[in-house]
Amino acid sequence: MLIQATASEARAIIGAMASVAAINGAERVTAADRASLVAAHHYLLRQSGPLDLAALPSLTPRQLAAALPDRALAAEAAHMLTVMAFVDGSLDKAKISAVLDYAAALGVDEPYIQEISEAAHGHVQAALVDMTRRNLESITGKPWLQDDAMGWFLPYRGNQADPALAARYRALGSMPAGTLGRAYWEQYQRNGYAFPGEPTGLNEAFATPHDCAHVLSEYDTSPRGELLVSTFTAAMHPSRPMEGHILPVIFSWHLGIKINDVAGSAVGALDPREFWHAWARGAAVTEDLFAPGWDFWGCVGESLAALRQRYRIPPLAE
Repeated sequence: MLIQATASEARAIIGAMASVAAINGAERVTAADRASLVAAHHYLLRQSGPLDLAALPSLTPRQLAAALPDRALAAEAAHMLTVMAFVDGSLDKAKISAVLDYAAALGVDEPYIQEISEAAHGHVQAALVDMTRRNLESITGKPWLQDDAMGWFLPYRGNQADPALAARYRALGSMPAGTLGRAYWEQYQRNGYAFPGEPTGLNEAFATPHDCAHVLSEYDTSPRGELLVSTFTAAMHPSRPMEGHILPVIFSWHLGIKINDVAGSAVGALDPREFWHAWARGAAVTEDLFAPGWDFWGCVGESLAALRQRYRIPPLAE
């Protein structure tokens, strides 16, 4: 869902984000921090005209809450403030503490707030476990009460392979060029991925919508692309967006903190401009690829261009 904010509300949110970035002193604000403020203002808050960083208001948590009486906008502001704490690629206790103060004033106490609090207090593993659980809740649509997340992500190991399912996916290589099915197959061939149903293949309940999001959004499978496609997904599929999608990839691909063997890890993959652009693109999409009703097999013969138009996916290049 696209964010609705007035010019004054947008300036208040960006001002608070700038305060988080400068919590350790103005001299510690990075180029990435500044780029993030400009991009969030332009893409996600959809404000026209240049942003004067020097003229931003410096609001206390209570003042920000007073400036944002709409509960939905306050929740979005808490999302944005949380991301701002990690843009510079570090797990900074002072920045996280500032975000916690803003979230409390805004009346936001979602699981992701608890996760960043845990991480700031040195309980990173506990935060990662919760992120994995929330990710599975988002994907499956129900509470995740099991301990074996990897068992769900890799269900075809051992004698659980499904040759018929794998063959159905491999047959997508015969689809016409430019169709969703052919592009999906090409992505797997290009990356050497195992198809769902093959012993090392990922669960199709995750792999298929996730990799279709890659194909349709045009984000590649590099660490940078994985971070962007998960951000796109969080806005498209608003079920546990922060704790289930955005924070896990920031920790995995930007902070270099490995969550599990499926996700992997890298450092510095968050491109500030493209991050907020991906969030805005996902918010504009009208079809949720992770929704139970989305029919991959009913779409495999359709052209990518037609699907992007029907789902209103904004172009990759602005």
